[in-house]
Amino acid sequence: MITGLKVGHAHCPVSHTGVTLLVPDAPVVMACDVRGGGPGTRETDALEPSTLVERVHGLALAGGSVFGLEAASELALLLARDGIGLPVAPGVSVPVVPGAILFDLGNEGDKSWARAGGGEPPYRRLARDAYAALGPDAGEGAVGAAFGARAGSRAGGIGVARAALDGGGTVAALIAVNCFGEVEAGEPPLQGPVPMPKLQGRAVYGEGHTCIGAIATDVPLTRPAAKRLAMMAHDGLARAIRPIHTPFDGDALFAMSLSAESPVRVEPLLLAELGTRAADCVALAVRRAVGLA
Repeated sequence: MITGLKVGHAHCPVSHTGVTLLVPDAPVVMACDVRGGGPGTRETDALEPSTLVERVHGLALAGGSVFGLEAASELALLLARDGIGLPVAPGVSVPVVPGAILFDLGNEGDKSWARAGGGEPPYRRLARDAYAALGPDAGEGAVGAAFGARAGSRAGGIGVARAALDGGGTVAALIAVNCFGEVEAGEPPLQGPVPMPKLQGRAVYGEGHTCIGAIATDVPLTRPAAKRLAMMAHDGLARAIRPIHTPFDGDALFAMSLSAESPVRVEPLLLAELGTRAADCVALAVRRAVGLA
């Protein structure tokens, strides 16, 4: 995806769900912006510029609605056992691991683990498998957190796109597409019917919804600049999906800087270009996700 960041995917063909982990080579500046009306997240408050946390150790994306948040808990444990995190006691480290989930509980997979007498949800196991699969290449299509996703009327998936900045530097996006709305081949129309293919006479929660993902760059960022990058990147979702950020979606994008530098200030014109390129990558990644799924 981008130098300095490893990605791992794992899925369960029985439950028809999955997990995607993003682990940087070194702790990163990270921020999050949530635009959907039904989000499911973990530790996003810790990413706000006013909080104590300066750098983050990993990110977990998963299906499974609230049950999928267990993937982030397992990633935190795996990182701690590898000595990654904030040292709090002799031999004990506490990693900062935000996470987000999408809603795929209504697909054709076996979700008997969520019923009385059921077994363990698969997300901790899938997190371990994804951790073992971490590598520099980010897979696309029906993989990881988007294995059981639906993008409007079509199969959803994960898409990746990257772009170079005019003055040097790179930005990339990894998006798990499970949107309530329809993915448009070009810019969404400015008029006409609002597509709602997931209704089809059923309850809104019948199939699934939410886009989650990460924006990564090697450009040094402050925490407020990372927040602005996440906010601007959401425009890419609006350029590819209609409707987007609905009350049913839990759309959340994380932005991270892989640079070891800690700048006092980020040049506003650089940030303007970076955010625009990020939105470009998000729009392209969404279309790649559907095309490759």
